[in-house]
Amino acid sequence: MMGAGKTAVGKSLAARLGVPFLDSDAEIERAANMSIAEIFTRDGEAFFRDRETQVINRLLEEKRGILSTGGGAFLAERNRRLISEKGVSVWLDADLPILWNRVKHKDTRPLLRTDKPHATLKAIYEARVPVYATADLSVKAQSAYAIETMAEKVIETLLTRPDVLEESE
Repeated sequence: MMGAGKTAVGKSLAARLGVPFLDSDAEIERAANMSIAEIFTRDGEAFFRDRETQVINRLLEEKRGILSTGGGAFLAERNRRLISEKGVSVWLDADLPILWNRVKHKDTRPLLRTDKPHATLKAIYEARVPVYATADLSVKAQSAYAIETMAEKVIETLLTRPDVLEESE
């Protein structure tokens, strides 16, 4: 979900693990030389979602690292399957009040540019949570957690999957 900390926690996690941080939306924007919003406007959501799947697949094939995807990417079954086959999905499970607190003063969230942004966020949250709950792993966010604390919680959770992450001595 927007505001869950995908980018901030992902960058911290990648730095701690000594692996690259990859962002599928940034890769799409770089390749298209336009913003996601511009791609949606010019080519439509179906076109964008196809490119998104191609980029996710390429990034998972090319590099070992931490991949952050846009909040809508995980909604597509094909993307969930790709991620689980070539890596592991981790849901940063933040409750609605935490998400709202993080996004309410930002105008960088196009989906929330509505007359009732809290109601919009709540509707998106309620629709997406059942899908996000199918992630391979989940880490419960707390409002008191700093970015580094959340990254540590993710590492602790990843350590439950020795096929993904092993403790170093």
